[in-house]
Amino acid sequence: MNPPTFEYFAPTGIDEVIDILAKYPGEAKILAGGQSILPLLKSRISSIPYLVSLSEIKGMSYVVEGKDGVKIGSMTIDSDLENSDLIEKRFPILHDATKQLADPLVRNVGTIGGNLSHADPANDLPAVMISLGARFTIRGKKGSREVEARDFFMDTFTTALEPDEILTEVYIPFWGRNSGGAYVKFKKNTWNFSVAAVAVQLELDGNTCKKAQIATTAVSPKSGRVESAEKHLVGKPLTDDVIKKAAEEVAASAEPVTDSYGSEEYKREILKRITREAIKKAISRAGGN
Repeated sequence: MNPPTFEYFAPTGIDEVIDILAKYPGEAKILAGGQSILPLLKSRISSIPYLVSLSEIKGMSYVVEGKDGVKIGSMTIDSDLENSDLIEKRFPILHDATKQLADPLVRNVGTIGGNLSHADPANDLPAVMISLGARFTIRGKKGSREVEARDFFMDTFTTALEPDEILTEVYIPFWGRNSGGAYVKFKKNTWNFSVAAVAVQLELDGNTCKKAQIATTAVSPKSGRVESAEKHLVGKPLTDDVIKKAAEEVAASAEPVTDSYGSEEYKREILKRITREAIKKAISRAGGN
C-alpha cells in the first residue's frame, strides 16, 4: 500500500529542523531511520502532512566516552551500538538490548533517537535507558534542556518533546565500580516485539544491593521504573528469596493485557521468570554471587 501524500524536507542543520517543526506544530514529524514511522504511513494507520528528514545533518552520529559517562548522538544507528566495544564493556545491558532489537535490517537503519522518540511501549531501548538513569538533551525554539529518561516517556507513543523540539543526544552516566545490568526479553518469534521484557541495573556492596533500578517493556502503557520492586532489593543481601519477592513485585506492578501473545496471567508469569533471570545476570556482571 502506498503512503498518503506528504511534503518532504531535508534540512542540513538542527536550527532549520526546529524552524520547520515550529512552522507546522503537531503536523510535522521527524524522519530519522524511518523504521517506525514509514510502516505507519504505508499501512495508512497514520497520515503525516510534513516529514522532516535528518539524513542530511552532519555530526549527530557518535559514541563518545567522557570522564563520568558516555554521550551518544541521536542519529547513531542501532547496529553501531550493537557493535561498539565501549558499549559492550561499559553498559552490557544496552548491548543486550541492541543485539535483540528487531532484526539486522532494522538495526542497520534505525537510530537510537528515533527509537526513543517514538515511545512505543514495546520498544527495547526506553526501559534500558530508564534503568541506567540516562539523560536526554532536547533542542527547540527556547533552546536546549535536559530531561531524565524516566520523565521522558509520558504515555503510549507520547514523550516530553514539545512540537518544535528534537532529541539530539543521550547521556548515560557511569555507575559505581561493582555494578552491572541485564536486559532479558521474551518473544515468540525472531522479528516480534517483546511479549514481556525487563531491564535491571544494580550496584553492589559485597553481596548486598547498594542501588537498583528496574524498568519493564511491553507490559504497561509506557516503559517506567518499578520502584516498589527496587525497594525489595536495596540494602539487602541478594538471596533467592529476596530476588523472588522483587520479581513478584515487578509482575504485580505491571499492566499487561490479554492479546494474541497470551493472557494477562501468562504475561505476569513470564515477567516473574525473566525478572529473576535479569537480576541474577546483573548480579553476576556486578561481581556478586
